[in-house]
Amino acid sequence: MTRLPLALAALIALTACEDGNTYVEPPPPKVTVAAPAVQEITDYLYFTGTSQAAAVVDIRARVPGALENISFAPGTFVQAGDPLFIIDQREYAADLEIAKAQLQSARAQKVEADKALARAEELIKRGNVSQAKLDEAEAAARSATADVAVKQAAVRQAELNLEYTDIRAPIEGRIGRNLVDAGNLVGQSEATHLATITDSDPMYVYFNINERDLLTVMERMRGGTGGGTPGTRDDFRVEMSVGGKEDYSFIGDLDFAESSLDPDTGTLELRARFANPADPEPVLLPGLFVRLRVPVAQRQDMPLVTERAIGLDQAGRYVYVVGAENVVEKRSIVTGQLIDGLRVVESGLAAGEKVVVNGIQRARGGAKVSPEEAEMTAFSASALKRTAQQASKAAAN
Repeated sequence: MTRLPLALAALIALTACEDGNTYVEPPPPKVTVAAPAVQEITDYLYFTGTSQAAAVVDIRARVPGALENISFAPGTFVQAGDPLFIIDQREYAADLEIAKAQLQSARAQKVEADKALARAEELIKRGNVSQAKLDEAEAAARSATADVAVKQAAVRQAELNLEYTDIRAPIEGRIGRNLVDAGNLVGQSEATHLATITDSDPMYVYFNINERDLLTVMERMRGGTGGGTPGTRDDFRVEMSVGGKEDYSFIGDLDFAESSLDPDTGTLELRARFANPADPEPVLLPGLFVRLRVPVAQRQDMPLVTERAIGLDQAGRYVYVVGAENVVEKRSIVTGQLIDGLRVVESGLAAGEKVVVNGIQRARGGAKVSPEEAEMTAFSASALKRTAQQASKAAAN
């Protein structure tokens, strides 16, 4: 009689335990979603190049002699015509005086020869001199005239040699160090290299374009794409970045292209020109390895998403899109260039769709989520930088 109540009690206890283990579905994971930023974008062709000065002039001694004076400070800017070096002028000044004296002598001899010819011409009319004497007088006069011309050329040569002793800057630019010290003999067996002047304004950048990109550029110049003026380079802007920076802050233009492609490389050499004023100091130097981009087309209303929203698997790149009833859809996309930390989506995503930007690891295709909306522009590189700076200032205070 006592066993029945005990069995009943056990059954009740077991039933109570089963009610306590009933499965409760967890709430949907929280994620942050944002609609793609939409803006006009510019398509670019990207290149690497090397900067080169507009002009580089080696200053050399054109006449031999002892280097007497150096009139510049190495590494400074000089203007065209500024004095640089003086070679001992005494010998060349004496040579000029000798040449001038010889010219005066030749001119005096020419006067006498002209008079002798005039007398011979008068006498032959009277029959008092032979034709041979007249011929001799004419030859002497012509010889005297030629001798004057030779002596005049010798004077000009002596003046040039004396002028060469005063070495001046042929162009403006930065001059390097003097390669020869005062007191040394220069120009004895060769035109001694004394210094080098570099003119870096404008600065040229040489780069190569392959055949495929060249055809794209040519199409733009014909007015097919890009909105430029057909057949001109007036709007052919070239943007440059140096030192590994992301911003292309130097703006120049395309001013030269080779006449044909290199058959060995299949590329064409191009040159861009950038202003590089030396006030107070030039920003660009020759020999820099730089990155270039050339705008070739503009497109309207292109979607952009932060890179943190983009995943990658064997099928390619994808994003998670939150649709109706907060159900997640895995969407394959094709990406383009990066603009301020946001990646252009070429295809696979439409403006206005909600993309998971935070919590992508908790999202699964076909599953529900609890979305919190944000602005895509808040995830741009510039916005994140401002946020970090504000946080730093707040922590410092």
